[in-house]
Amino acid sequence: MLLLAFPIWAVIISVIAVAFPHWFVDLKSLIVPLLMAVMLGMGLTLSWQDFIQVWKHRMVVGLGVAIQFIIMPLTAWLLSMLFGLSLELTIGMMLVGATAGGTASNVMAYLAKGDVALSVSMTIVSTLAAVVLLPLLTWLYLGQSVDVPVISMLMMLVKLILAPLLIGMVINALFHNKIQKFLPLFPVFSMAVILLIIAIVVALNANNLATVAWSLMLAVTLHNLIGLFSGYILARKLGYNSVIARTVAIEVGMQNSGLSVALAIKYFSAVSALPGALFSIWHNLSGSIFASYWQNKDKLK
Repeated sequence: MLLLAFPIWAVIISVIAVAFPHWFVDLKSLIVPLLMAVMLGMGLTLSWQDFIQVWKHRMVVGLGVAIQFIIMPLTAWLLSMLFGLSLELTIGMMLVGATAGGTASNVMAYLAKGDVALSVSMTIVSTLAAVVLLPLLTWLYLGQSVDVPVISMLMMLVKLILAPLLIGMVINALFHNKIQKFLPLFPVFSMAVILLIIAIVVALNANNLATVAWSLMLAVTLHNLIGLFSGYILARKLGYNSVIARTVAIEVGMQNSGLSVALAIKYFSAVSALPGALFSIWHNLSGSIFASYWQNKDKLK
């Protein structure tokens, strides 16, 4: 229920950030460490045995990750061109499109009665793949228009993703029983962090929001919906059942927008972080609707 209310809280915190930007602008430097804390928390929920699930679902995981890193970046670039977005906003769209699946996708897969083990496996693999693919894909699509610091971004992603993820897994292995009682707090903490990141980005763009065209919101919405529908339809066309197809759809459509925001702030501009912030609000709303649809459909069977 808390996750389903996330879009409402995101809108509320965005309104507050527009009204009182000075509350949040000085917190800009916290975005990277906050995201590292989320990845550490994700590591705390994983064990080495989880990678056995990755191998068990290797064909579907490979399909989902391929769709994610082919369809989503291409769609981001095409939509940016179609709607004539500025270079700064196009950078933001590409960072969203080339990133990994978000951790909220695992919860949405559960709510949609999908395959949670498959969802977690896809999140793990896409997160690890993003360390290399995100900077490379961004350079591939935008290298002629903007200087993309590929090596620097690669090192940053190692620090942002790999290091905290591995540290979390080691802590889980050493102190598994002791940390179990704290794990239910992780989803709440993750959502609170993403809400704070949204507030900071909105506050940094408070003066720009009035001039942001509806074309950006439409591009962000279509980007997410194309991810959801392409994931589902392609999985079904390849012969997988509805449970697997809806899991792939959620994993492809729900991106790690918090990571794209952190990279935009670090390497580009606050304006480039805006697509990620808007995507974070919208994909939780669309994911909730998608999950609710499958819940109700399964109940009618």
